[in-house]
Amino acid sequence: QGQLVESGGGRVQPGGSLRLTCAATGNIFSEYIMGWYRQAPGKQRELVASVTPRGIANFAAFVRGRFTSSRVNAENTMSLQMNNLGISDTATYYCNRSPVPTLPWGPGTLVTVSS
Repeated sequence: QGQLVESGGGRVQPGGSLRLTCAATGNIFSEYIMGWYRQAPGKQRELVASVTPRGIANFAAFVRGRFTSSRVNAENTMSLQMNNLGISDTATYYCNRSPVPTLPWGPGTLVTVSS
């Protein structure tokens, strides 16, 4: 079974941008809908976006218009471009299959939005 590794998180001021990357190893990526999830402190993990194998992306209402996502199946990578970040976007971000996250979770990447 493959692995998922997320990267690109960091600290940013409100209104700022970050670009996250999900890298997958093994034959776990290209044929599946992949999703971005996040978990804020004290809250349940939630689905942020889903990207089909053809690259069609759907977003949760709370990020729609601010986040975009794309994937490169040949490289087993997926990105999440986050713009106009707000304090409520502070969370650890993960990737996994969508709508059911059936793979072992990666370490996630922490995004902190703070002034």
